[in-house]
Amino acid sequence: MGKEINYELIAELIEEKLIRNHEKYIDKYPHISNICTEGEKTDYTAEDNSIWTSSFFPGEMFLAYEMTGNDIFLSDLTSYLKSFETRLDNRVGISHDLGFLYTLSCVAPYKLLGDKKAKAIALKAADILFERYNSKGKFIQAWGEMNQSDSYVKMIADTMLNLPLLYWTGKEEYIKAAENHAMTCGKYIVRDDYSSYHTFLMDPVSGDAIEGRTHQGYRDDSTWARGQAWIVYGFALSYGYTHKPIFLDIAEKSAEYFIERLPNDYVPYWDLTFNDTVPDIKDTSAAAILASGLLELAGYVDAKEKKSNYIEVSKRILTSLYDKYFVNDMDSPVLLRDGMYHRDNGSTGTIWGDYFFFEALVRLTCRFKRFW
Repeated sequence: MGKEINYELIAELIEEKLIRNHEKYIDKYPHISNICTEGEKTDYTAEDNSIWTSSFFPGEMFLAYEMTGNDIFLSDLTSYLKSFETRLDNRVGISHDLGFLYTLSCVAPYKLLGDKKAKAIALKAADILFERYNSKGKFIQAWGEMNQSDSYVKMIADTMLNLPLLYWTGKEEYIKAAENHAMTCGKYIVRDDYSSYHTFLMDPVSGDAIEGRTHQGYRDDSTWARGQAWIVYGFALSYGYTHKPIFLDIAEKSAEYFIERLPNDYVPYWDLTFNDTVPDIKDTSAAAILASGLLELAGYVDAKEKKSNYIEVSKRILTSLYDKYFVNDMDSPVLLRDGMYHRDNGSTGTIWGDYFFFEALVRLTCRFKRFW
């Protein structure tokens, strides 16, 4: 692997970045940065709490508190909870992404602090997420209004990381819905070779599956790197909650599919169609998600060789992300350059990539209390 990086030291650099920059993002939140290359000033604009990524910066703050116990990382907690409660009360941006939004903004401080208000908000978010469950098709609808007579709706790979909000509630009905969605995702979105579609069209009335498509990948039949990372991590989490062997099998085989297609520097191109021979834009966010997902998966496999391989690949990814893509400007909130949101956006910083990079580092440096 070459010289192994000092994970704790890098985590400390991130904590310093958070201390310097957190006041920029109290009522507004980072999403993607300006197009950034090495040497350029990189920054996140401050966005209203109305998009799917608003929780990742609070999530970083809670990771920093978990690692250090320093109350400075809780200084904006009251503002976060007020903002996310207001968003929920006004039903702003309701979609499957409620799992991303309220696991990191509310479940995290509840797990860390026992915060009762955070728990109440998270439970209400889970109630609304459950409303998106299509009982005939046994899937959670990603986007759009429910109970509309459209010709189709979509289920998508990303939802696998939103299921933990339902599992966490402990409510039998919610747990079953999450488990059923994972089964449906495994049946349709995960292909026979353990690559994945980004989305699958579903009939909202009958619940029947129609066909696989993409929204952010290169082609309908290609494998979007970030989507494959969601599959690996999401099925590992579903296994952790349900202990169903099929979920562990999908997580392992999807991970192997991804690992076999990693380029020389272990940071994937934005779609697995591309490689070092036929290159395109990298996606550091997909790499970061995969790195943390592999560490999650390593906790469940019995075979020592497989476990050590997942940990080794995760460390190789993290080493490459730090050595080649880390933004060293301490006054910039951006951690990683060369992330990819949509292909047309070009290379940017991505707040979700930053979060999962930090999460993976925290897993390697302290007794990690998983927020998902």
